[in-house]
Amino acid sequence: MKYRLGIDVGGTNTDAVILDEHLQVINSIKVHTTADIESGIYAAMHQVIQQAKIAPQQITHAMLGTTQCTNAIVERKHLAKVGVIRLAYPASVAIVPYTAWPTSMVKVLSGKYEIIHGGSEYSGQPISAFDENELKKVLDKWQGQVEAIAVIGVFSSIKPEQEVRTAQLIKQQYGDDFPVSLSATIGSIGLIERENATILNAALDKVMRRTADGFTQSLVQEGVKNAQTYLCQNDGTLMSIDYAKAYPILTIGSGPTNSIRGAAYLAKVKQAMVLDIGGTTADLGVLVNGFPRESSIAVQVGGIRTNFRMPDIVSIGLGGGSIVRENSTGEITVGPDSVGYQIEEKALVFGGDTLTTTDIAVRLGQAKVGDPEKVAQIDLAFAKRAAAKIKAMLENAIDQMKTSRDAVDLVLVGGGEIIAPTELAGVRQISRNPQGPVANAIGASIAQISGDFEKIYSYEKVQRERALKEAEKLANQQAVAAGAKATSLSLVDVNETPLAYAPGKTTKVRVKVVGDLA
Repeated sequence: MKYRLGIDVGGTNTDAVILDEHLQVINSIKVHTTADIESGIYAAMHQVIQQAKIAPQQITHAMLGTTQCTNAIVERKHLAKVGVIRLAYPASVAIVPYTAWPTSMVKVLSGKYEIIHGGSEYSGQPISAFDENELKKVLDKWQGQVEAIAVIGVFSSIKPEQEVRTAQLIKQQYGDDFPVSLSATIGSIGLIERENATILNAALDKVMRRTADGFTQSLVQEGVKNAQTYLCQNDGTLMSIDYAKAYPILTIGSGPTNSIRGAAYLAKVKQAMVLDIGGTTADLGVLVNGFPRESSIAVQVGGIRTNFRMPDIVSIGLGGGSIVRENSTGEITVGPDSVGYQIEEKALVFGGDTLTTTDIAVRLGQAKVGDPEKVAQIDLAFAKRAAAKIKAMLENAIDQMKTSRDAVDLVLVGGGEIIAPTELAGVRQISRNPQGPVANAIGASIAQISGDFEKIYSYEKVQRERALKEAEKLANQQAVAAGAKATSLSLVDVNETPLAYAPGKTTKVRVKVVGDLA
């Protein structure tokens, strides 16, 4: 028998599941996330394998969903010193790299940048001639001062050749292992937002290498020596370790999408709204054809505006560990602060001294955890008012995600789902599953591999059919590079966006394919 191991690291809990070759859940475990992350991952892995009573050598695939990259950006820790090369001169000099960035982040990343000759117009014509000697002078100046480089060319999504050549020259001088991020492979149209995403991707190099190596070493330590390893990316699919090291930014937002994919699997639905309530936050997303709906607007990551692919998620400060208070005016507040992974120490039902949403759920008979006698003193009217506040917060979040006034089907997952009411305004029916608390780890372990390719074409210069075939071919190549089996690939989405400001029937084409694990 062959098995899969899925692990998802959240802010409060680290979840692990074992699935058999028929993708049936054999065992699941939930442990508290540790400060160093790695020991929590190992503890969850060890316990779930021991309880499942299987040999570690029988695990053939191991998947990890982690918030480490997100945390590194938010906390400004463990990031690489980045040099930014923009191919654009004399264009774009009025708005230099790092414009509108938080100063705390710029200091951490070094703030080094150069705008040199190069770049293209939307027609593909060069802005100015690319000068290799100019680039080499910059690299000489930066030698030993930067740990990664982000390369951004104006309209490189049309002509990426200058970015590719720049990367070749950097590696010639700095070594083949030196990390280089190219904007043509990361962001969408929009120079500054694409540049920002590319800089962040370069900055996350050290974080991802440490995360990936730590995961691999934990597997070996536990005796899982025959497994192919993957990391979760934020469209609900997987990528190989090597691909994740090249594109660490794609792990940002992967936690909620794991839950969405896991919820789809458990509820056996492809169209629904998913509510994942953890210990600290509640994340709301939408299933479209079995995959998370993507955001159509620029997304702020750690206070930095970007335009790379991100899931359309609404997060609110409401979870099973959220602290409940009554202020001086008699108003009840819930969160956004939470006892988090210390819930079994601080919540009243576990003998603590902090009133949480879990205590309210137990007092009202919605959940059976801890000792109900320890919350018996909570005034019933107060508990009902707190529950009404929780209900209103969830209903408001649901309303934000809806695209029409029609009622929706809701799949409820997460370890904090016990605090949710049985009925919500605007919801037709609520689906729950006994495995819902570990839906995120299930989503990690059942995911496929995707390839996502985007390019701008002029349909007057390239026939539409030819452009679409080329885009699909390149998306297939990305999927295979990320770890997909070539013979299993299927086209799941084609998006064509005409660019009204550009001549020649200029259209942005985006193609997505998915396939099974190789």
